[in-house]
Amino acid sequence: MADATTLQYTAEHEWVLVDGDTATVGITAYAAEKLGDVVFVELPAVGADVASGSVVGEIESTKSVGELFAPVNGTVAEANSSVVDDPSLVNSDPFGEGWLIKVTFTELPALLSYDEYTALVGE
Repeated sequence: MADATTLQYTAEHEWVLVDGDTATVGITAYAAEKLGDVVFVELPAVGADVASGSVVGEIESTKSVGELFAPVNGTVAEANSSVVDDPSLVNSDPFGEGWLIKVTFTELPALLSYDEYTALVGE
């Protein structure tokens, strides 16, 4: 996956890697750390239509339950079954093997830069 400094971000702690008309989405290392040990991940089905800002999945940890928000409007092209089978990937490699979904989109909304996101979380 990409270096964290080259990704785009949402205020809901998701990272977005844009490649053509596909957005790969995961949660940030900051969010994974705040959640604690992730024990369950629920992702949308391939082919599902998603709307920017809507809840499309759930991430459960030993501490809490978090929601996964769609950062773009589009159609789910791929869901990472490896994360469903081994949720700890979200903690161990949030910017790599711990990616969650790939969405084919038609329009990219305004997202945060790395500097904007780190300012938001105070890091």
